[in-house]
Amino acid sequence: MIDRTEIEKGVPQEKLPEKTLLPHEAKIKKRRALVKGIIYTLLILMAIVCFIPFLMMLVNATRSNDAILTGFTLIPGSSLLENYRTMMEYVNIWNGFKNSLIISVLVTVLTGYFSALTAYGFAFYEFKGKNFLFVFMLVMMMVPGQLGLIGFYELSKTLGILDTFIPLIVPAIASPFVVFFLRQYIKTTLHPSLIEAARIDGASEWRIFHTVAIPIMMPAVATMSIFTFIGSWNNYIMPLVILFSPEKYTLPVLMGFLKGSQVAQNLGSMYLGIAISVVPIMIAFLFLSKYIINSISAGAVKE
Repeated sequence: MIDRTEIEKGVPQEKLPEKTLLPHEAKIKKRRALVKGIIYTLLILMAIVCFIPFLMMLVNATRSNDAILTGFTLIPGSSLLENYRTMMEYVNIWNGFKNSLIISVLVTVLTGYFSALTAYGFAFYEFKGKNFLFVFMLVMMMVPGQLGLIGFYELSKTLGILDTFIPLIVPAIASPFVVFFLRQYIKTTLHPSLIEAARIDGASEWRIFHTVAIPIMMPAVATMSIFTFIGSWNNYIMPLVILFSPEKYTLPVLMGFLKGSQVAQNLGSMYLGIAISVVPIMIAFLFLSKYIINSISAGAVKE
């Protein structure tokens, strides 16, 4: 028997005897460990399978066309510089990289800020027509953007903003799905009493939004920023219709021209161009993917 007074006097916990498991408890523990091991093994295998296409892309970017046609190997080739020179003869990929980066970063930052501002207004303010506007926003989520492509082109032509980045940046700020997601998130994470307490302390509405709402919404904003950045980076149809000057082409448009040119016969150059275009997306997922789980788990908590 263990004297309770010894525990109360501060006897180190590690000196106490461990609890002996009953036979059925030991079997349950062993079974759970086996199931967990199987699950982790399957997840590791799935991760390897998902990584194989990226590995093939990187390896093939260093190989010659004849070597690629012979089959796949994990050993990098020695034709990286040759593939790069061949690619640069037809397209200035770094100029397209710069254009895509400017557009994607501006769209991501502006969409995150103004969508958070709109979601905050829908969540905590009462105004005339609020329910109608929210339902209208939900309806707009179901309408494909390609349906308004011709009308958008004519509007841009009338405003004189064709062959500029403005039509690719400004309209993308109004994202119904991002507003809806952030509104649902902030409703479950920010209690109205915090806003009332800030108002009692004399904080203005703008200060409440920037010092109270934004920090709480950051996981959700970061999550939506990942998808916004990827969607803007991979946008192909809109830049193809709006932009006419080759020096303003985005990276997806340049990759489309690269595929239709003679360089398409050099598979190594194609793989190299694709690898360069995928790098920012991989970096975005690498540094921001943890916010996806945080925001979804926090948004799932009910009031």
